[in-house]
Amino acid sequence: MPIDVVLLVLLGACLHATWNALVKSGSDKQLDSAMVAMGASVTAIAALPFVPLPAAAAWPYIITSVCIHFTYFRLVGAAYRHGDIGLVYPLMRGAAPLIVAISTATILDETLTPLMYAGIAIISGGVLALAFEARGGGSTRRAVGVALLNAVVISLYTYIDGIGARAAGHPIAYTLWISILPPLPLFAFAFATRGTSAVLRHAASSWKRGLFGGAGSVASYGLALYAMTRAPIAAVAALRETSILFALLISVLILKERAGPWRYVAGAIIAAGGLAMKLG
Repeated sequence: MPIDVVLLVLLGACLHATWNALVKSGSDKQLDSAMVAMGASVTAIAALPFVPLPAAAAWPYIITSVCIHFTYFRLVGAAYRHGDIGLVYPLMRGAAPLIVAISTATILDETLTPLMYAGIAIISGGVLALAFEARGGGSTRRAVGVALLNAVVISLYTYIDGIGARAAGHPIAYTLWISILPPLPLFAFAFATRGTSAVLRHAASSWKRGLFGGAGSVASYGLALYAMTRAPIAAVAALRETSILFALLISVLILKERAGPWRYVAGAIIAAGGLAMKLG
């Protein structure tokens, strides 16, 4: 994998960990995840005049992706409501690349090098080890179930968007369009279940968090989709999961959460997997 692609994916991983930490630290996980989606939409609309329309072949993927991302954002909020970030984030991000790697040969007919497969296994093993280390905390079985369900959703939109970005002919334009529409069903659902006044009060108090997190979300995913046009989707999906390293740093240095020695060991394992991906 070219070094510039590796660096872009790592930057995107850092941004991804940042917006997830914003959702976790918020007062209402479901509404905060919807606010991040809204922030992403605002950011995308502002950038839209500077990119061309995606090719016609990409629009079925865009519509499908919007539907899948509605489920994804709902599950992100539910997972963080039931479990802490040390358990939920590694499970969601660690299981997804395993699913993609196992199925990529059948679905996309992409062939990875043995070293890339080794890197995928190492990264996923390290991420899942972090979740194992966190199992004794206050998280519930429901959090584990929701996180694993979302890993399936993540692997699904990874395929849809990886193929769609290639069909679009312009990965940034594709990213912007799939970022614009998800707030519509998310806020429609929120208004129907939480009431208009409650949603608007939360939006008024947390719009800065949503805008910042949304901008990071768009940039993170745009970098990943661009990388998928230059490298195998499974390889990019696995390397992107180094975001857990950045999540660990954020949790310790900014959120002042305690981290046991095992988390640092697992972090080193993930870094080794990233090196293997680069060499592959």
